[in-house]
Amino acid sequence: MGHVEIPETDISGPVGLRGAPRPRTAASRNRTAALEQLWRAPTAERDPAERAPARRKPGHRPSVGALTDLIGLAGPAWLLLHLGEQPRPWLAAAVAGAVWTGLRGARGRYADPVRGEPGGAFGALGDWLVLLGTLAVLHAAAGGSVDPATAVVAVAPGLLVATAVEGLRRWPRTARRGRAVRRVLLVGEAAGLDRAAALLNSRTDHDYRLVAAIPVGPARPGYEGLQVPGRLASAPADDDVTTVLGGAYAHEADLVLVAPGPQLTGDRLRRLGWGLHDAGVALSVVSELSGVTAGRVRPVTAAGLTLLHIAPPLRGGPQGVLKAALDRSGALFGLLVLSPLLLAVALCVRFSSRGPVFHRQVRQGQHNRPFTMWKFRTMVADAEARKEQLTEDNEVDGPLFKMRRDPRVTPVGRTLRRTSIDELPQLFNVLLGQMSLVGPRPPLPEEASRYDEREHRRLAVKPGLTGLWQVSGRSDLSWQETVSLDLWYVDNWSVATDMGLLARTVRAVTDGRGAY
Repeated sequence: MGHVEIPETDISGPVGLRGAPRPRTAASRNRTAALEQLWRAPTAERDPAERAPARRKPGHRPSVGALTDLIGLAGPAWLLLHLGEQPRPWLAAAVAGAVWTGLRGARGRYADPVRGEPGGAFGALGDWLVLLGTLAVLHAAAGGSVDPATAVVAVAPGLLVATAVEGLRRWPRTARRGRAVRRVLLVGEAAGLDRAAALLNSRTDHDYRLVAAIPVGPARPGYEGLQVPGRLASAPADDDVTTVLGGAYAHEADLVLVAPGPQLTGDRLRRLGWGLHDAGVALSVVSELSGVTAGRVRPVTAAGLTLLHIAPPLRGGPQGVLKAALDRSGALFGLLVLSPLLLAVALCVRFSSRGPVFHRQVRQGQHNRPFTMWKFRTMVADAEARKEQLTEDNEVDGPLFKMRRDPRVTPVGRTLRRTSIDELPQLFNVLLGQMSLVGPRPPLPEEASRYDEREHRRLAVKPGLTGLWQVSGRSDLSWQETVSLDLWYVDNWSVATDMGLLARTVRAVTDGRGAY
């Protein structure tokens, strides 16, 4: 969820309230007194033991992290290449270290771990996979003479160092996770409060914990179980700042999150921001934008307005070319490495039940073009003919058909589905350019024919062997949750995102949750 945050400032004296006063009506306020009141601190005193959050002082952690990654990869790489008698080991190690550091910096690994992108072991693995692909492209373009197998071994220590450093960076915060990094007081009209509270409470991959809400306008029942320490009048009043600060201090909130609306106009929000800023309380504003990553948003000012420029989704360009190259090379590499496993599974499917080894099915691909998708057969040979008899037992909403205990699934097929091995033949589809390694789930023609305009946008990119739906619960997700995840990917994908999802897929497949 996008927001614009005003930096915190230190408090010069004790201020605060234990409760929130009732708002005055618009008819009783005095305009002059209101303007003067906005520039005064609240009249009630705050407990001296309660200190406002101190502003974070800039440090040198980004440069230290980059230097650690550079030395951690380039040093061992030079040593291993030198011992392997590879040509110009110092140059190869320097290039690999520079690419590694630049890649990690571009993915936000040296940013504040609270506000930066997720990292850890799986983040470092995703970065490392991107590094291998980038170095392979550079090696082919420059006609390098370094042995590829030796090069992979040489850069492996860099992954271990990065994973260890990420763990050390995030370890001091692990114990604080139960206490929420930011305690949030919501302010806004009923619709805005409900939307913000529902979205923040529905997910745990953020550091915002809602502690209370201050509605604007007429009273109504509770807001997602939040406490309501006070209310603001429908029109601007001289105690807006006092009421909001009272709620923030009473619930020890260090961030006020405002959902603007017709009754919370820009001028009223601006004056509220003055009071909060002077009192040392951070302010964030909820944006109506949803499903847009921060990297696509660029704030600018013009004529006193704050404008958010939204970059269009990636559809081509260098990243599109790199994605296609990584898809084809990754599929070819996977087929070669996994060929013994594929042969063993094919024999198990062939001799465990009657029917063909592979199940071929028409699916809808990018721009709604049909293609034949390959899978290992996991059901009995006449599964499609028996589907109509089970329509009433469908356990998911929307156009999908799923059953947790589908009687058509064979014993071997149940194991293949739980481990997602039945999907591996789709590497042939990736190699042919019909699918991508990462993307939305390819729908059946009858499913795609029932799509509305929103759902049809899932077909703007190539379907994937894995995707957000796979690493987020697979069949345990509702149809609308699946669509929301796929639409987020369609609008925000990047090569770095793909590599991160591939790394997370390993954990999802190992877990097996939602696979049936």
